[in-house]
Amino acid sequence: MANYSRTLNYLFNHFPMFHSIGADAYKNNLNNSITLSNIMGKPEQKFPSVHIAGTNGKGSVANMLASILQESGYKTGLFTSPHLKDFRERIRVNGEMIPKEEVTSFVATHKKIFETIHPSFFEMTFALAMQYFADQKIDIAVIETGMGGRIDSTNIIQPILSIITNISLDHTQFLGSTLNEIAAEKAGIIKKGIPVLIGKSQPKTDNVFKNVAKSMNTDIQFADKIYKIEDLWSWSERPFGSVFTMNKYAVTKFKNMYCPLSGDYQRENLQTAFAATDILNEKGITITKEGLSDGIANVLKNTGFKGRWQVRSRRPLTIFDTAHNEAGIKQVVSQINELKYNKLHFVLGMLGDKDVSKILCLLPKKATYYFCKPRLPRGLDQNVLAEQALEHGLIGRAFTSVNLAYNYARKSATKEDLIFVGGSSFVVAEVV
Repeated sequence: MANYSRTLNYLFNHFPMFHSIGADAYKNNLNNSITLSNIMGKPEQKFPSVHIAGTNGKGSVANMLASILQESGYKTGLFTSPHLKDFRERIRVNGEMIPKEEVTSFVATHKKIFETIHPSFFEMTFALAMQYFADQKIDIAVIETGMGGRIDSTNIIQPILSIITNISLDHTQFLGSTLNEIAAEKAGIIKKGIPVLIGKSQPKTDNVFKNVAKSMNTDIQFADKIYKIEDLWSWSERPFGSVFTMNKYAVTKFKNMYCPLSGDYQRENLQTAFAATDILNEKGITITKEGLSDGIANVLKNTGFKGRWQVRSRRPLTIFDTAHNEAGIKQVVSQINELKYNKLHFVLGMLGDKDVSKILCLLPKKATYYFCKPRLPRGLDQNVLAEQALEHGLIGRAFTSVNLAYNYARKSATKEDLIFVGGSSFVVAEVV
């Protein structure tokens, strides 16, 4: 579709994109989102929504909830970011990506206002999503923040439930250098009288959330104090998913539940999703046990979710994961250490505005590294990455592209080896 191709070129070339240029695309207010909403008749107010923030896990929880709501019979909108392959991945209704002609029509209609107020790429995309969801007359939307919360473009919505998955150090140049500061920014999505669910309780951040909830006169719950998951199968038996039991207040509520997401970190996200469904039921959004079970089991099929401990092949075992900050990398390395393999081949690329040293020191030294640069301006030069990695005892070769690095790793690996691809969403995006 020629018109769609031209539209995409216009979007990518005329709107500041955070994932491409970083800080220059960051807006520290909601002015453009409010202006666009007013021009379009406040479409975000035409359907109920669930708002999700957090450092890690918000994408997984968003996809799980969208799948659960879809299986429960609700026409469900899902807004997430970034996309891996196709811009339209960001905006889905019942798992189907927004049609190309909808993107083209929206941009053509609003081009003049875009060129007047100069929104960021994310602000424009969020406005498009809200308009499309309203036009589709969805029953409910699941909306993931882009970064932060308080001044994230999505924070103009009035949800029926706010969720904050967890807090760790990421985007510190914008959100703060301590867990308390970052928690305060994420807590900005807490609205007056709207219940808030925290995925992971942490001594350093719990009081931040409790104090904000109190000031907003709203109920606050911590998912990990309500639900606890028990795995029934070990990793060696479940390369493509897990079967688990879910306990609520130490009482078994769900047995032999299947989840196709294999990452150990999904335990937290599953607990959060289960706790969220309880609150939604109280809000009149009926979610049956069958809808919950089928929603989790069919999350990949229903939402097209990719890149989270994604098993690409079995021999050699090849895994993609988009973890890109300290907390995420720690979880990934912990799970790698549980696997049985002969040799580890690690395809690694990162962004230049990350604290590279803090991540490199966490990575396994007994591995062959294939350093590469993701195909965007913020990508860290592969030679610079290789030099910094060497200071941490990580040895390998530098490649000019992610695909070259990945293909070389595949040629070098035996069937008993492990290939891991990660370090950034944008590395995974090029090979997924």
